[in-house]
Amino acid sequence: MPTPAHPLRRARLSIALVFAVHGAVSGSFATRIPALQDRLHLSPGQLGLALVMPAIGASTAMPLAGRIAHRLGARAAIRLLLALWCLSLALPALAPGLPWFCLALLLFGGAAGMADVAMNAEGVEVEHRMGKSIMSGLHGMWSLGGLIAAACGALAAHQHLAAAPHLAIAAVVLLAVGQLVCTWLLDVRPEPEAEAPPRFALPPRSALAIGLVGFCAVFAEGAGADWSSVYLRDLTGAAAGTAAFAYTAFACTMAVARLAGDVVVRRLGAVRTVRVGGAVAALGGVLVVSASSPAVAIPGFALLGVGIAVVVPLAFAAAGHAGPNPSQAIAGVATVTYTSGLVAPAIVGTIAQGSSLRVSFAVVTVLAAALTVTAGALRAAGAVRARAAEPAERRAAV
Repeated sequence: MPTPAHPLRRARLSIALVFAVHGAVSGSFATRIPALQDRLHLSPGQLGLALVMPAIGASTAMPLAGRIAHRLGARAAIRLLLALWCLSLALPALAPGLPWFCLALLLFGGAAGMADVAMNAEGVEVEHRMGKSIMSGLHGMWSLGGLIAAACGALAAHQHLAAAPHLAIAAVVLLAVGQLVCTWLLDVRPEPEAEAPPRFALPPRSALAIGLVGFCAVFAEGAGADWSSVYLRDLTGAAAGTAAFAYTAFACTMAVARLAGDVVVRRLGAVRTVRVGGAVAALGGVLVVSASSPAVAIPGFALLGVGIAVVVPLAFAAAGHAGPNPSQAIAGVATVTYTSGLVAPAIVGTIAQGSSLRVSFAVVTVLAAALTVTAGALRAAGAVRARAAEPAERRAAV
């Protein structure tokens, strides 16, 4: 008997809103990084050191998400992990010094990684049951949530609201919304005899090339999210409110591109979409590196966002067809790409400490341009997604 359509539509809406809440936590934090840096009097190198902590927390905690979902079921696990992620938003602004700031970001990253794994697994399950691609749209909702939160963060910065009350209020509001939107999630549970998933899931060799594609895109995403506001403030002399709009532009274009991503991929194919995106992102990077005013830098970050928008959803799709164990490949590639995005801000800070932020974003630009070369690894995903776009009757006849 086919699964009823209404529960699946509700599940799709519910997981889409979960993605939006997760993105809103990231957007809220990203726009207040300059304020947190000023409050603690951190140099670029110290800020870069602190921003590596989420990567360590995520890479350590992400494998635990599968075990939590195995024990509690998907719905309860997402509720719990999303709540931890929302509450952790308040921690960085409460830190009295660099060591405590690093500890807060360690916990922040751990909560982020576990929630991210759980909600992506739920998204893949909903996509499988619906029989059509929805992952790009779900990631678009993540970007949309980040955009809305970033706009609120830019307004808070413009009104000179301190980071601590702003992030505390955002944490409480997002916690309440997050619990509400989990109501219609599919409560996926393992079979009684199923073994618990392994503690660590590394991608098979066939998925390493896909991981490289995801690495290039997520590195640019992490750098743009955490350093765009600082870049405008330090290199173009922008005021705090104007500097915050760099991330807003970045998140806005990513949201639009991801929401339209499934349609574009069906028309161009996965490989061509990523190659065109890489060229657009590289053009944006050139504008950022050459910018001497916000009027040039902000459009540069906008182009960078639209160029890398759909790469990660396509990498997850490709990983699912990369080897004999699709779930292991997806989990491994997700860990690699997510961690690379969290490591990126630290690498950007380290390069900036030794030279300048312009040199840091020159490296980002090179990695974005590399997408035009590495996109061929997604060719299998393009074929699968094109087949998923066929009418159900035609698929059934094959």
